[in-house]
Amino acid sequence: MAKLLLAKPLVEKTTENLKKRCEKLKEGGITPCIKVILVGEDPASKVYTRSKKRLGEKIGADAEIVNLPDDVSVEEFTTTIAKHNSDKNVHGLMVQLPVPSQLSGVDIQSLISPEKDVDGATEHSLASIILGSKGENSLLPCTPSGIISLLKFYNIELVGKNVVIIGRSLIVGKPLAMLMTNYNATVTLCHSRTSNLMEHTQNADIIVTAIGQNSFLKACHIKEGQTIIDVGINRNSEGKLCGDVDFDAVEPIVSAITPVPGGVGPLTVLSLAQNLIETTEKNFS
Repeated sequence: MAKLLLAKPLVEKTTENLKKRCEKLKEGGITPCIKVILVGEDPASKVYTRSKKRLGEKIGADAEIVNLPDDVSVEEFTTTIAKHNSDKNVHGLMVQLPVPSQLSGVDIQSLISPEKDVDGATEHSLASIILGSKGENSLLPCTPSGIISLLKFYNIELVGKNVVIIGRSLIVGKPLAMLMTNYNATVTLCHSRTSNLMEHTQNADIIVTAIGQNSFLKACHIKEGQTIIDVGINRNSEGKLCGDVDFDAVEPIVSAITPVPGGVGPLTVLSLAQNLIETTEKNFS
């Protein structure tokens, strides 16, 4: 039976630390504040933004969801971001994706000030990873940062390990590949055009799946002793929340695995709170 890499104990431990750091900032006259811009009424986006607001408030920060209508103009959207960029009392700013089609041509991340980029998605943040940072010089993308924190918490070593990441998005796959390289892992980044995927996955010590396809990673892809990090958030035919991994088939074979729900998801939100406190301490206190 595999060890379940649960987020809860890490979230509880880190949240207490963030509360103390937030209180110290407040004693100095600064209340960390994050604005999450939500465009439209997408149900999943509303759930995600509420979870970010709840955790922000739990650590003692001000957290506000800025609701914009689904038909918001490009001008109003960019003006809203500019307003919060220039507000000295706002320390963190992010846009919840996806956005409606009329905003698809807007380079959203370039509009957000790097020091307020709590999502870790601006060019500045991504470039710092390429240059070798582990988060010392910028705010890390939330999901990759959460995965690194989880591996550290459970004492899963990256140095010298073969890591296969399936999925090449700018949110998870690409930044995570560079970040794990900075921790001296040997990383293979796979995707929909990768040939002979099983040859890569069966040679890995750690597999990360981030493709959004229910039960994609099956027993035939893996071998005994591996660590599996499942980033996927999907619904099966019964409407049940599940990941990219065929959990029931894979779990008995591997050494450690993240469940869905209860694995990577909560750590993405936790990383957002960490980034808020870190940037407030560094840039605004």
